[in-house]
Amino acid sequence: MVELGQVVQKIRSKNAGPFWLTIDIFCGSELAFKQVTTGLSNHAVAAVFGMEPTAIKRFDIASLNVVKFSLPRPETQGAIHDRDMHGASWAALFQELKLA
Repeated sequence: MVELGQVVQKIRSKNAGPFWLTIDIFCGSELAFKQVTTGLSNHAVAAVFGMEPTAIKRFDIASLNVVKFSLPRPETQGAIHDRDMHGASWAALFQELKLA
């Protein structure tokens, strides 16, 4: 099995407001886009964050070769237990996700 970070050009995470995170996967090519859309499930993403797959919104944008996930932040931005105020470190968790 290949890791997501080995297939795609870039993975970026950021805030989408104080309650949501957005993870953008820039595939870089049509081939990589197809590999990601078929090999990366919402269940795998949900497992990383310890949440139900139904809480995740997924957008496969073929014209840009981008897969985007929006999901609730584990902690509200700026809350006492929030360890990533800007949402930037979540992308690192995606690098090692295995593609089926």
